[in-house]
Amino acid sequence: MPKSKRDKKISLTRVEKKGGLATKAALVDRVRGAVDNYARIFVFQVENMRNNKLKAVRNHWSHSKFFIGKNRVLAKALGNTVEEEYSNDLHLVAKCLKNECGLLVTNQSQDEVTEYFNNLAEPDFARTGGVATETVVLKEGPLIMFGHSMEPQLRQLGLPVQLVKGQVTMLGEHTVATEGEVLTSEQARILKLLGYEQAEFKLNIVAGWNKEGGEFTVFRKMDLPGGSGGEGENSDEEEMGD
Repeated sequence: MPKSKRDKKISLTRVEKKGGLATKAALVDRVRGAVDNYARIFVFQVENMRNNKLKAVRNHWSHSKFFIGKNRVLAKALGNTVEEEYSNDLHLVAKCLKNECGLLVTNQSQDEVTEYFNNLAEPDFARTGGVATETVVLKEGPLIMFGHSMEPQLRQLGLPVQLVKGQVTMLGEHTVATEGEVLTSEQARILKLLGYEQAEFKLNIVAGWNKEGGEFTVFRKMDLPGGSGGEGENSDEEEMGD
């Protein structure tokens, strides 16, 4: 006699969700361990998050530690008040942990850090919700960069095209994007197909802390959420580095 589906046994064992108390406590310990073992902390703010580009930066700074993605937990590790701070003036660093940002904990000098990150700007394609950095207009006539098989996709994206003698052809002039406007998903996809990179991945150093003397320095005003690149990416790593 076949078993009834109602006889199926269900395990009631509780599984702790990722990001539970134990995970958060472990992150606090790692942050505080980094404070103990490194000379300086820098707060950076991310523009146009791209995980592959962040990974390249992490590899370049493999001698240091990166923490990103859990602002409240990172702030708790440093201490939100003078009474709670793990070391002198770390509560000032904690107050900078807003929006899409993270911590770089390192023994490198302030000059080395600021020089590297001031020069870090990796171009990439803008995404939905990004802001166009230039106006892009397609003229009437053949689009020689596209094969005939692309015609249905381009038409679906809103371009006035058709095949003329086997060549994808614009039936009239069309403005793909206007400088300063917020991009729709269709516009972002067209710009990518055309090869226009209208976003830059950056890590802006906004503040720093030196363990010697507990010196805290503000380098720039924190930017509001958003940027020219549109929808960002979520990093799966809370701690990055060796």
